[in-house]
Amino acid sequence: MRTFNSKEEKIAATLKDIALSLDISISTVSRALKGHHRISLATQQKVKQKAKQIGYRSLDMLDSQKQKNSNLIGVIIPKISYHLYAMAISGIESIAEAHGMHIIVCQSNESYEREKSLVQELINVGVNGIIASLASETKKFGHFTELKKLGIPLVFFNRDCDDIVTNKVTIDNKRAAYEAVSHLISIGCKRIAYIGGPEILQINADRAEGYKNALVENGLHAYEEDIVYSNFDKESILSAARKLLYSPEHPDGILTFSDQIAISVMLAAKERGISIPEKLSIIGFNNEPVGELLEPSLTSIDQPGFRMGEEAAKLLLKQLNNQEEPYEKKILKSFLVVRNSTNKNKII
Repeated sequence: MRTFNSKEEKIAATLKDIALSLDISISTVSRALKGHHRISLATQQKVKQKAKQIGYRSLDMLDSQKQKNSNLIGVIIPKISYHLYAMAISGIESIAEAHGMHIIVCQSNESYEREKSLVQELINVGVNGIIASLASETKKFGHFTELKKLGIPLVFFNRDCDDIVTNKVTIDNKRAAYEAVSHLISIGCKRIAYIGGPEILQINADRAEGYKNALVENGLHAYEEDIVYSNFDKESILSAARKLLYSPEHPDGILTFSDQIAISVMLAAKERGISIPEKLSIIGFNNEPVGELLEPSLTSIDQPGFRMGEEAAKLLLKQLNNQEEPYEKKILKSFLVVRNSTNKNKII
C-alpha cells in the first residue's frame, strides 16, 4: 500500500505559528502538545486548541495517518437517493473490492458545513484516499486543500471545481447540453429555456454555456429571462418553473439540470394547462429509472454513473501506487435517451 515520502510530509502549520499566535516559546508549544508534566494543563489545553484551529498536524500525526486503516477509501456524495450516485458507489465498490479495499460512504446532503466535517472525520478515521462529488453549497475548498497537504489522494467525480488541481472524472457537460438543445430545435422548438440547479455549481455553468451555444449557432436568441436557477427543494424548483410557464410568452422547450427538476416542471405545466409535448417539450439530466414510468415518459441525458465510479476508483488507486503520476481529467461519453416528452408526433 502507499507510503509517505519527504514531499508528502508537509505540515499545514508550524510550531512557530502556534508560538507566535500565543506569544510563548516554541519549546513550550512542543512540550504542551506532548503533554509534558512541566507545562500546566491550562497551557496544554490552550496550545492544543490553537493547533487544531490553525490546522497544525505533526509528523507523528501523519505517521499515524498512514498506519491506520490502509484499506479504506472515503466516498462523499451529495445524496445517495440520486440514481447517478447510487450507480457510482457500485462502480467504486467493484474496483475497491477487486483490490482488497473497502469504502466508507458519506452523504453531505448538499451542505458545505457537513461536507467539510465529513472530510475531517475521514482524515481522522485514516482513509487512504477520498473520492468526492461536491455539495451544491460548496464554494470554499480549504477542506480539500487540507487533503493535499496531508498527501491524501483526492478524486472528484461528476461535480468538480477548477480551484483544486487533482484527478477528476466527468462528462462533457457543455456538449451534453448542446446536443439536448439541438434536439429540441430539431423538433421545432423556437423558444427554449434552461432551468439550472444552484448557480455556484461549476457543471451548472458548463451546461448553461452549452445551452447558449446551441441556440446561437442555430440562429435563435438566448433570452436572459429564459435562464433561471433553483435549489434542489421542490418549492424552489416549482417557483423557477412557474416563473417561465406563467410568463406571457412561455417557452416551448425546456432543458433542466436534472430529472428531479424536469419532473417538477412537468407538474407546473400540468397546473398551468400546458400539454406535453404538444406545447412544451422537456429534457432532463441523469436518466433516472422513474423517467420511463412518467406520462409522458421523460427524454433525458444518460450519464454513465457506474463507469464514472469505476474510473474514479482507478484514478485513486493509481495515485496510491504512484504519487508522481500527473493528474488526469477523464471525460466520459453521455448520450440522449429520447422519449415522449419530446415526441411531438405522439398523441397523448
